[in-house]
Amino acid sequence: MSHEAHEPETPHLDFEGTTPYEDYVRADVLTHLQHTLSDDPGEMVFLVTTQVMELWFTVIVHEWETAAKALREDDVPTAIDALKRSVRELEALNASWKPLGQLTPAQFNAYRGALGEGSGFQSAMYRRLEFLLGDKSASMLVPHRGSPRAHAELEKALHEPSLYDEVLRLLARRGHAVPEEVLRRDVSRRYEPSPEVEAVWTAVYSGDERDEVARLGEALTDVAELVWRWRNDHLVATRRAMGAKAGTGGSAGVAWLEKRAQKNVFPELWTARSHV
Repeated sequence: MSHEAHEPETPHLDFEGTTPYEDYVRADVLTHLQHTLSDDPGEMVFLVTTQVMELWFTVIVHEWETAAKALREDDVPTAIDALKRSVRELEALNASWKPLGQLTPAQFNAYRGALGEGSGFQSAMYRRLEFLLGDKSASMLVPHRGSPRAHAELEKALHEPSLYDEVLRLLARRGHAVPEEVLRRDVSRRYEPSPEVEAVWTAVYSGDERDEVARLGEALTDVAELVWRWRNDHLVATRRAMGAKAGTGGSAGVAWLEKRAQKNVFPELWTARSHV
């Protein structure tokens, strides 16, 4: 009997047209979307990292819209599953700062001029993400007037309940004392904290932590923590690369990011803990 190792069978190599992998992933499209505008080799890292961030924004928006829909249908387990997936995705998104987090001013300035007035502030998908978190403003649609599809999607998202709105409506249906003015608020405006909602979460967290609503609260808190970390990592990377200079696109740069980093997502989930 021969003891020679047999070579593994050669995989099927001949396909008509593109491979099934290419048909599904569209890798040829993705890997040819990089068009640098300077001669600096570091610009490629900046461009690809930014494009990767956009893809993570897209999948996280998908997860939160899935969770919001499930909450409307009183399907809390499906909502929690989507939120937990988004936590892992947020961790990957936040890791995207690693290639950019130690840029020196000289390194960033080598290609900053190529960005012109381009700024992450103008990302339509990131704006949808913020709208889902309840941070809404009609003025944020203005930069997207030249892109009909993005503008229409943002306008739709502006007038739909946020993820947190759906959570509070679920709490009310479960018998919690969410005030009518919160339930009937203008959802196209930024969510503002409510003492009565804080009291609801205090009661939830004072009860059985295995309760479905309590587990939903913890899933939301995981999301909120990672959003806060994203904002802080953005702040630190920007401060390191450009100090206190004005941002690209005319934003206030670090000053604007500092203000953003001070805001809690799902605020009563944090303040209620002081009363448990």
